[in-house]
Amino acid sequence: MGSQSPTGNSPLPSLVVLTPAAAQTSVLSRRWRRVWALLPDLRFLCASDPHRIGAVLDAHEAALLYLFVETRDAVAGSAAAWLPAAARRVTGRLLFHNLDEGGGAQEDGDEEIFELPCLESATSASLHLGFLGLAVAPAGVFVRLTDLSLARVRLHRPGELGDAVSSPRCPSLQKLTVRESRGLGNLTIHSDSLQQVELHDLHGLQQLSIVAPALQVLDVMKCFYHDHNQLVASISAPQLVTLVWIDDPRVPSSVQLGEMEHLELLGPSLYLVYGLQDSTLNRACLSFLRRFKVIEDLILTLAYLPKIDNYQYLMEDMTMLPDITFLRLIVLTNGHAFGASAFHVLRMCSGIRRLLLAFPATDVEAQKTCPSGCICGDQHNWETDQLLLNCLQEVEITPFRGSEHEVTFVKQLFDWATVLQKMTVTFDYSVTESMAKELCLVLRNFSRPEIRMEFYMDGGRVKVLSAPED
Repeated sequence: MGSQSPTGNSPLPSLVVLTPAAAQTSVLSRRWRRVWALLPDLRFLCASDPHRIGAVLDAHEAALLYLFVETRDAVAGSAAAWLPAAARRVTGRLLFHNLDEGGGAQEDGDEEIFELPCLESATSASLHLGFLGLAVAPAGVFVRLTDLSLARVRLHRPGELGDAVSSPRCPSLQKLTVRESRGLGNLTIHSDSLQQVELHDLHGLQQLSIVAPALQVLDVMKCFYHDHNQLVASISAPQLVTLVWIDDPRVPSSVQLGEMEHLELLGPSLYLVYGLQDSTLNRACLSFLRRFKVIEDLILTLAYLPKIDNYQYLMEDMTMLPDITFLRLIVLTNGHAFGASAFHVLRMCSGIRRLLLAFPATDVEAQKTCPSGCICGDQHNWETDQLLLNCLQEVEITPFRGSEHEVTFVKQLFDWATVLQKMTVTFDYSVTESMAKELCLVLRNFSRPEIRMEFYMDGGRVKVLSAPED
């Protein structure tokens, strides 16, 4: 560091936070201009005058490694006032967060947009735009950009996004994230450098094409839910390791997946335990599962609707699973008895070595009670049928609330897993410390001396009991 303040008494800090008033003072005062002009980090909080930001950036002298700009209910013109200067100055990370407290999304007919200039020197850019209208610069090379994230964006000339992030114009890009976009009808990417792509909630997407020989992680969620036009997706990623595809049940038939010999983790759409016969959602899940014979790590989500009395039990339609080593079984119970459905899944993958059993909260009240006489209790043979999990060595359960259904299932799990070595239980936030200790004792009574039990609460940060002698 070594630089001195204007009085010569102390070294410069590594960053400066500029409010609008401070930005104005910095530009007007020669005494302070030398200070902030040499700093590698600049942060503008709740900036109301974008022209001042541009003036500060133009006057900045040092390599700008980090620039953070925060605005509130900004318009497209305000972003256009300083982004070109940022493109010239930033050599590291650019973050722009427009807090859209005024409702955010603009009308589709509102054509006010700004252009994202070519970031020739930046290595990372994250733009949370509050649905400002955005067009990507039609020319120029993002030479050093490795990470691009766009959130709450309304795209104009959307086809140019795919062109901009492809190798000819973005030769170093490794990670692309697009969340909550509007207007992106076609996304076509050809990249030799991309390793991770995350696409969530892209309204209007009709065509997705990715050719990325180095891609390892692809996460697609709710991108085709919103439209009823022809949906087409083509993925060529021979090095893909992780594929999570949670989307419209109509889509799998139009999704073309190339060879994925290295795939280790698969996360298909959720599966309804009770629903209408020939559920399109379930057919989508099974369609993806059938594409792979062997998967090291499978994320499988079983979902119970809050009211199931008028629906059919659909687990029998699931007749096979890939050969897997690690099962992450997520059960959205909505307060229902889940033992039969979880048993059905475990019976088809009895060779697993690791099991994660997760019970995410759906509705707090529904978690507490299940209506008397509910049909979820009709499937009870699982408590007496034989199941041998003779390869299962490690089990993790989270978040554990200690309901009767959960305790009964864990008791059975101890009987099925004959070579179990370790069980880790993380209690839900609703479980008090005294309740947690009581549940620890209950579960220990089901356990065997050779099994190491670990119990956590407070989101997994506080250990309650660990060793068998506790």
